[in-house]
Amino acid sequence: MIKISLFTILLGATLLIQGCGDKEKKTQEANAMIASNEYVLTSTENQQFVVKKELDGFVLENAKGKVVIFDIFATWCPPCQAAASHLSSLKKTFGDDLIVIGVSIEDGISNAELQAFKKEHGAEYPLVNSSDNRRLVSAIASALKLGERFPIPIMALYKDGKLINHYIGEVQEEFIASDINQALGK
Repeated sequence: MIKISLFTILLGATLLIQGCGDKEKKTQEANAMIASNEYVLTSTENQQFVVKKELDGFVLENAKGKVVIFDIFATWCPPCQAAASHLSSLKKTFGDDLIVIGVSIEDGISNAELQAFKKEHGAEYPLVNSSDNRRLVSAIASALKLGERFPIPIMALYKDGKLINHYIGEVQEEFIASDINQALGK
């Protein structure tokens, strides 16, 4: 009789613990799904940027009404090097209406190497070096339907989460400026 009672108590406790574990697991899975649509990027100057995937676009936190350019690049890429000065020029032209964020595809690159690239090629905008870089680059490439292997640089322009346009490879500054003007209603 004692064995049956003890067995019943142990079985009940096991089921109770298992039920709680399932609830906790479901909560963790839900949190992971939410987090998978959020990317936290840290610049070489320790500035943080939070990017969220919404529908088919990407929204930079606190950038309402501004054009955001995600410059997907590598320090060793000649067209990426050339694009840096053009993007800096656009940033100066459009001021606070434009945010440019350089997202390196290079795993394990140091902040010092990115700072050297910034100085040598005149990249006067934040370069991010975060564990979320690769995830964001993959998400943007997927949203643009570029496949898993894609050329660089990629410049993806968004305003309030809506894709304005994207460019692959070297592009003339005037084309990008035209798209920015149109997005800003100028």
